[in-house]
Amino acid sequence: MKYLIIFLFLLIPININALEINSSHAILYNMNENTVLFEKEADTRTYIASLTKIMTTIVAIENIDDINEYVTIPYEALEGLIEANASVAGFKLGQIVTYKDLLYGILLPSGADAAKTVAYYIAGSEEKFVDLMNEKAENLGLTNTHFANTSGLDTDNHYSTVRDISIILKYALQNETFKEIYTTNTYTTSDNSLTFKSVYSNYLNRYDLENKYIYGSKTGYTTLAGYCLSTIANYDGVEYMLITTNADGTSNYPLHIMDANMIYDYFINNYHYLNIINKDDLLITLDTKNSKEDKLEIKSNETISKYLNKNITNKDLSFEYNGLNEIDYFTKKGQIGTLNIKLNNETLEIIPIMYNGGLTFSFISLYLDNLIISLPITLLILVLILKLRPKKS
Repeated sequence: MKYLIIFLFLLIPININALEINSSHAILYNMNENTVLFEKEADTRTYIASLTKIMTTIVAIENIDDINEYVTIPYEALEGLIEANASVAGFKLGQIVTYKDLLYGILLPSGADAAKTVAYYIAGSEEKFVDLMNEKAENLGLTNTHFANTSGLDTDNHYSTVRDISIILKYALQNETFKEIYTTNTYTTSDNSLTFKSVYSNYLNRYDLENKYIYGSKTGYTTLAGYCLSTIANYDGVEYMLITTNADGTSNYPLHIMDANMIYDYFINNYHYLNIINKDDLLITLDTKNSKEDKLEIKSNETISKYLNKNITNKDLSFEYNGLNEIDYFTKKGQIGTLNIKLNNETLEIIPIMYNGGLTFSFISLYLDNLIISLPITLLILVLILKLRPKKS
């Protein structure tokens, strides 16, 4: 049985007064269901710092034929980076590296030198590569995003929203090469000249922080963007994605990571998947007609779980059936109704109730269920038999 899942309850972002985060903008997804669990100013345009490099990397990957191909670090890739106070991976002018080295250099140490190098070789200049980034944003349907450079340096014409960044990251994670890089903590270049460690991991080590859930990340920081962070996490089979921007960048403590820990801890400690329907649970019992069976039981052929607060139990759920109350032997197979599962008058799930046969025909039941028609016909037949019966001579 195919279940039509309606997320009317889960589509409404959860209002959590207990979460007073430092970041000005945030959005958290349950990736199992692609539903928003928490959001704060998710559609307000904001500076995004090095979260930009998520788009830089996926556009680069999609335009590179062979990531093991060697290229030479050009002057154009290093020009102006010191003056802009941009973060770099540490590549040197004239150094021969692979595209793979550059891709890891973009995401792990957040290297603007790596970003500008791939832009130079793919499009001929950073400006032309940025055109590819904006074209990709348009193709993804992003109306609140515009890029002006490949690294996220502050400028009025370079902005996005945390919702748009989440769409970019969800798209990028579908690419296996991107996902491998995004979820890697340490990488050594092909010439063994540089070892990159993710900036996120550096924060954890530096401040003696620990996060058992996060397994992929990209950080960002500029004066106007403040502390920014994108992460994916997994706990007890639930996949999460969190994007935050604009935590106070003047703080000596990584407020963006504190926010991530707080948000993940809250949901992991307070929410889980509850089986609201188990396989073989009885869904409805119907009266029958024209059948040897008096009742027809329709059971679930799979388990259905919903992501709910741990305080909620099955006793808090209500069930509302809409459909046929009686099933006839001659009823066509297919959907005969729906079962609405509700919590506090909000629909959690709408299950289509399907009739797949299984009744045994009964002539007696057919006769008795239709006495208004069958009895007169029977009497008429008897009368005809009596009239047509040969007379004794």
